[in-house]
Amino acid sequence: MAGYRALPVVPGGPRAFRYRIRRLGPLAALVPAAVLSVASYGLLHDNAATSRGIAGFAAAVLGAPALMAFGVPLASGSSKLMLGALVSAVLWLLVGLVAARRATRSPVATWRDFWREYLWLAGGIWAGVVVSLVVVELTVGRALL
Repeated sequence: MAGYRALPVVPGGPRAFRYRIRRLGPLAALVPAAVLSVASYGLLHDNAATSRGIAGFAAAVLGAPALMAFGVPLASGSSKLMLGALVSAVLWLLVGLVAARRATRSPVATWRDFWREYLWLAGGIWAGVVVSLVVVELTVGRALL
C-alpha cells in the first residue's frame, strides 16, 4: 500500500491501555512481594511469639521464594539474604512480564485481566514453596529431632 501511514495511538484508547499494562505490569508484580516482605519484617522484628514467627517466615518465603534456594533461614549472612532477595525480585519481574503479555492478548485488556493472570502464575510459585517446605520438614525436620 503506497502512502499508508500508521495512525497515532488514541490517548486512553485500547492500544494505549494495552501498552501501559505491558510497560507497567512487571513493576506492578513487585507490589504484592513488597507488601509480603514488609509484613514479614514487621512480624519478625522484636518477635517473641511463635505465631508471629510462623506468620513472618511464611510471609518472607512467599514474598521472596528464592530465599530458600540460598539457604535462608538455615544459612546466615547478609550476602545470601540479599542475593536471594535480588533473585526473587527478578523472578517477580518475569512473572509480571509474562502476566502482562498473557493479559494483553485480548484487544481490550484491563488491569483485572493482568491481576488474574498474575495470580495464576503466583499461585503456582506459592504452591511450590509450600510443597518444598513440607518436603524439607519431612526430610530434614525428622533428622533434627
